[in-house]
Amino acid sequence: MYLVRQLILAGMLFAGTAIADTQQEINHLLEFVANTSCQYERNGNVYDGARAEKHIKKKYDYFKDKINSAEDFIKYSATKSTMSGKQYKIHCDSMATQNSSDWLLNELKKYRDNQASS
Repeated sequence: MYLVRQLILAGMLFAGTAIADTQQEINHLLEFVANTSCQYERNGNVYDGARAEKHIKKKYDYFKDKINSAEDFIKYSATKSTMSGKQYKIHCDSMATQNSSDWLLNELKKYRDNQASS
């Protein structure tokens, strides 16, 4: 019985850590969008990072029940318009236009690599 309790406790601690890590990753991505000098294209309109972050945060709050990972956050909140189905695009001076999902997944990888080496 003691071992079962210990395993349950360890599982709960791991789950709590995973949830905290996911929230930290999502917070990082929101901050990354808010502070970018790139332009976020949504349904043909172009927005700065602060406006894009506000929109993504609103979608995140709406889809929160479906989000269990940073990848889910990107998929549901920051990839495409739920109304038109059009992909969000990122326009940066230093690179070719790309889908926001690719841009954010790349940033997520950099963040995780940085966290792992810390």
